[in-house]
This record gives sequence, structure tokens and C-alpha cells, in this order.
Amino acid sequence: MPDTSVVLAEVVRNGFVEGVHRGSLVVLDADGSVLLSRGDAVSPVFPRSCNKLMQAAGMVELGYPGRDRHLALAAASHWGQPHHVEGVREILAAAGLDEEALRTPSDWPADPAARDQLVRAGGHAAPILMNCSGKHAAMLATCVVQDWPLDDYRDVAHPLQEHLAATVERIAGEPAEAVGVDGCGAPVLSMSLTALARAYSACITADAGSPERLVADAMRAHPGFVGGHGHDVTAFMEGVPGLLVKDGAEGVYAAALPDGRAVAFKVDDGAGRPRPTVLAAVLRSLGVEAAALDELAEVVLLGGGQPVGSVRAVVGLV
Repeated sequence: MPDTSVVLAEVVRNGFVEGVHRGSLVVLDADGSVLLSRGDAVSPVFPRSCNKLMQAAGMVELGYPGRDRHLALAAASHWGQPHHVEGVREILAAAGLDEEALRTPSDWPADPAARDQLVRAGGHAAPILMNCSGKHAAMLATCVVQDWPLDDYRDVAHPLQEHLAATVERIAGEPAEAVGVDGCGAPVLSMSLTALARAYSACITADAGSPERLVADAMRAHPGFVGGHGHDVTAFMEGVPGLLVKDGAEGVYAAALPDGRAVAFKVDDGAGRPRPTVLAAVLRSLGVEAAALDELAEVVLLGGGQPVGSVRAVVGLV
């Protein structure tokens, strides 16, 4: 991306700005017109796990049978909490599979409490604990429906991945300029932040019962399966009625309101901590009122175990 980013958030300690997070941001109106653009919203980025919403819609098109929490898990970056692991096992079992079929790399739960509990119990890192295991379980279940090979389901040339790539491009309304390998080993397609926001708007306003809407509705109905207890994505969807939110690695965030207004941004340094503060500021600028926004508007900084400052959206950003 060209170096046209702007300061999205400040790190303020004892009234002193000790650092900033730069990035790019776009906000679209319900009709798709640009309400606000900061930095570079037109060059391609890897949305990383923000693409899972569209990938899950593609799986529904192919006959993936999961609904409700099992559909939310297909689009999730879960924290490896017990209900996540149980849900992934249910998806696999319904397809006649077990976790040995997963090709996700072994990992520990992203949730510190779940990780500590696993360590105390003598457990170890495993593919099912990786945050993308819900997506991979759904991919495997889709391959079973289509009678496609399972061993290479992550390969970009596999018929599953070819269909999912076409679905992502169709919903985003933009061809991918680059294809990479995501952290989980599955393909990730590039798009601009404007296309990412447009895709989220399209999914939340799609006809009831359509693949895109089914996924968006499942995510909003089961936010605890999309992220997890303590995850900012889950807190936003639990605290703002009808809001759709998804995070992606390297500081990407996308959200859409029920009326189709949408936002997408990327933090240049890949940090996750400024994400909730920036989104809270954008939602407030759009007239959204919710107590959850007060809690998410700042990330507290500690000094000697006591609050001494915060990470907050820069004044004048929106």
C-alpha cells in the first residue's frame, strides 16, 4: 500500500502521547457511497479472517448444512474456549469426521484463561484449538457433501477453494489482485478496504435466507461463537443490537449496521489493541448509542497496576 496512512489512535500515558497507531479507514453509507475515507481505502490489502464471512457464504452455497452456532463458527476466529471446541467437534462429527481430519496448525487457545486451564490439566497445543478450526471443520463438512477429496482441501486449486474465491470476489464486487496463504494454511484473497466494507454491507442487507444473510444472521445471533467471552468482537455484537463485526489479523476490522452502513479499516502496524477504540468512535459518529461503546471507547493503560492512561481514537478522525 502507498504510504498515505493517517493516525487512527493515540497511546496516551499520564497525559503524554507516547505513541500512535497509523492506518487507513473507510465508512460507507447504506447506498454504497463513501461517507468518510482516511488514508488509502482503494489499494488491496489482505483482510485475513474478515474474509471468513464471505467464505462461509460460499460453503452454504455448496451445501454446508451447519446453522446457528455451527454457521457462526464457520466464520469465526474463536478463542479456543470450551464451547468453541465442543462446537467444532459437533461439526466434524455430523460429517462423519473427527479432529484428525483438520489441517490447521497446532495451537494453544487464544483465550488466556482457557490456555492456562489447559496447561494446568496437562493438555497441549492441538489443531482444534487453533482459532480457524471452525472454518476448517466447515470446509471439511462441505467437501463431504460434495464428495471432494479431504486431504488437500486447503489447496488453492481444490474445487472448494476455487468456489470460495469466486464467492469472495462476487460479494466484494472486486477481483483479487493477490492470493496468499493465511495463518491457518487456507487461501486468503486481497481486496481494498472499500470492497471489504461493501461486502459486509451486502451480506447484512441480503435477502433473508440467502447464503450471505444466513451467515450474517448466525454471527449476530451467536457472537460468543464468533470470538469468545472477553473478545471485543463479541462485546460489540452483544452490546449493539444488529451490529455485524469481524476481526482479521494484522489489524483489520470490518463492521456493518442493519441498515447497510459499513466500515472497514486496517492498522498499519498490525496491532489489535486500537481496533475497538476506532470502531467505537466511528459508530458514535454514525449516531449509534449504546452503553457498550463507552466501555470499548478506550483501552486502559496500567502503571504500577493502576490506570494511568489509555489507547483512544485520535480526535478529529471522524
